[in-house]
Amino acid sequence: MKIKNIRCLSLLPLILWILVGLVCIGCAPPKSELVKIKPVTDGGYEPSKWGKVYPLEYESWLQTKDPRPVGKSKYKKGWDTDRIVYDKLSEFPYMALLFNGWGFGIEYNEPRGHYYMIIDQLEVDPARVKAGGVCLTCKTPYANKLAREGGKEFFKMPYLEAVNKIPKEHRKLGVACIDCHDNKTMALRVSRWTIEQGLRDLGKSKLSRQEMRSVVCAQCHVTYIVTKDAEMHSTGVIFPWKGSKWGDISIENIIKQINDDPSHLEWKQGVTSFKLGFIRHPEFEFYSRNSVHWKAGVACADCHMPYEMIEAAKITDHNVMSPLKNNMRACLPCHIEDAEELKSQVIAIQDRTISLMLRAGYQTAAAAKLFELAHQEQAKGKTLDKKLYNQAQKFYEEAFYRTVYLGAENSAGFHNPTEAGRIAGDAIAFASKSESLLRQILSRAGVNVPVEIKLELSKYLNNRGKKKLGFIARQEFRDPFGIEDKFFPEKNKGF
Repeated sequence: MKIKNIRCLSLLPLILWILVGLVCIGCAPPKSELVKIKPVTDGGYEPSKWGKVYPLEYESWLQTKDPRPVGKSKYKKGWDTDRIVYDKLSEFPYMALLFNGWGFGIEYNEPRGHYYMIIDQLEVDPARVKAGGVCLTCKTPYANKLAREGGKEFFKMPYLEAVNKIPKEHRKLGVACIDCHDNKTMALRVSRWTIEQGLRDLGKSKLSRQEMRSVVCAQCHVTYIVTKDAEMHSTGVIFPWKGSKWGDISIENIIKQINDDPSHLEWKQGVTSFKLGFIRHPEFEFYSRNSVHWKAGVACADCHMPYEMIEAAKITDHNVMSPLKNNMRACLPCHIEDAEELKSQVIAIQDRTISLMLRAGYQTAAAAKLFELAHQEQAKGKTLDKKLYNQAQKFYEEAFYRTVYLGAENSAGFHNPTEAGRIAGDAIAFASKSESLLRQILSRAGVNVPVEIKLELSKYLNNRGKKKLGFIARQEFRDPFGIEDKFFPEKNKGF
């Protein structure tokens, strides 16, 4: 009996290990499964068809409709749970002065995200879509089909008429699966003629999969030119990338492309009467120009569409958003810092960029008001030094485009902090030089130029468009370091 007990005791550790093993097996996470590639019916514009094959990706894509938690991002609020559509002209009042003369100076809102791409256009002031069908180039998955079938007539077609060319059930459909994926292989693809030509201009013919994870975003998250004919009708869309290289699309070359052809000048600025081009959301150009993350091989999707595990499935999160609004989840796999520390680093970069951006914007606005004064004096019979005037105009336009570039890029400097500082610094220098030359010109013409320039911002901010929009003071971004107020105090801004 004694011997039997000893044997039982000796078996006890083995029994315990077996039990522990069974418990561990029962609690272990399920083994990840390979995604099986299945084709989707040809012409699959309808995302729900893709959702039947790839339900997890489809469900996350549907979430782009939902507002984000409020208070996560300091400068890029967009569409949060406060349900406020933020007015960029109130956030950055100098923009109302600089953009006076066309749609961006009437209504210019922070975007609400992919789901709202066409909805935002349908709800914005009609002046913003005056360019016509060309406005749909990045907004609908039908863009290529419509451009191919309608050609230049489609580009200049009145906007709502162009929207009605889209099948009724998809007239509010923004970016869809077919924009980025081949429906048979699910491989990433580009679907716009604009990016195809742009890549040819860069001399880029082969793309790795990781590069494609940025290029599919670069179909739309880029600046572009709406080309015009002599009657200012839209004739097409091009990316101003000619003369640039992959990883080196500079603001200098973008400006050169705008100035190289009169058809690239899209509007007439109200304050100066200059015919100008424009720069829209140049995220890809800005990020890919020697930024730290770009050089490390990080793709747009790595940060804005990170991988996630849902039970046993590893998918790309199609609920596209800023890492700030997702508690820095995309950043944590590569960084040793915790989420709060990473967020503080982002805000520090953005604070410095916004401070410089405000300085550049108001300095450029001041130069614009001096051109307005010069033209008023010229109309009264004053003779202006033509050579100095042309130099002042050239410097002003260099400042204007750089200022617009920074304001249109949607990371408040974070995508490429060193490039943001360089562009802002140059914008301030160009605008200051323009102002200096204008003061010389006016002084030589016998005009007493005021020391402090009055911007009269209320004239540009209030009673805008059909909605009679006005300045919303609580949305304004002030210089986080208080420097800008020393150059342009409140009384000179004229709210």
